[in-house]
Amino acid sequence: MKISVVVTLKESVLDPQGKVIQQTMNNIGFENIKSVRQGKYFDLEIDEESFSKAKSVAEELCKKLLANLVIEEYKIVEKI
Repeated sequence: MKISVVVTLKESVLDPQGKVIQQTMNNIGFENIKSVRQGKYFDLEIDEESFSKAKSVAEELCKKLLANLVIEEYKIVEKI
């Protein structure tokens, strides 16, 4: 089962890297970009038959390794 995990900073946490990216976009002519939040993206192939079982494995990975739950949140989706 292929799973995608996206880890981003919580909305309440400042994202200085995202701010620099947004400012650079504005400086090179993309003035309509008002906000950027950056994060991490993981593609996982998990040896499970169902999405729910694979998602459980991915949830555990996020809690133990991939995300700092104090400042980050994550989203898990089935990759088609």
